[in-house]
Amino acid sequence: MTVEGVESVTWFQLSPRVRREFCGKCGSTLFFDSVKGTDWTSLAMGAFSQPTEVKTDIHIFVSQKGDYYDITDGLPQNER
Repeated sequence: MTVEGVESVTWFQLSPRVRREFCGKCGSTLFFDSVKGTDWTSLAMGAFSQPTEVKTDIHIFVSQKGDYYDITDGLPQNER
């Protein structure tokens, strides 16, 4: 993956374990990862301007979703 405008990307240390990367110009969330050396990074899919053909596998943190959201696609749901 290539990030255009990388000079505007800013990291924010959310907690001792987690940080977020966002656009320093518009504030859009881009990435989320653990600072504990894990091998994963979460992408904010809403940041992509082109179709991605990515499909959802699971819903996470459903215990914290707004009461106005209905999850009806039959995919697994994790409370956290």
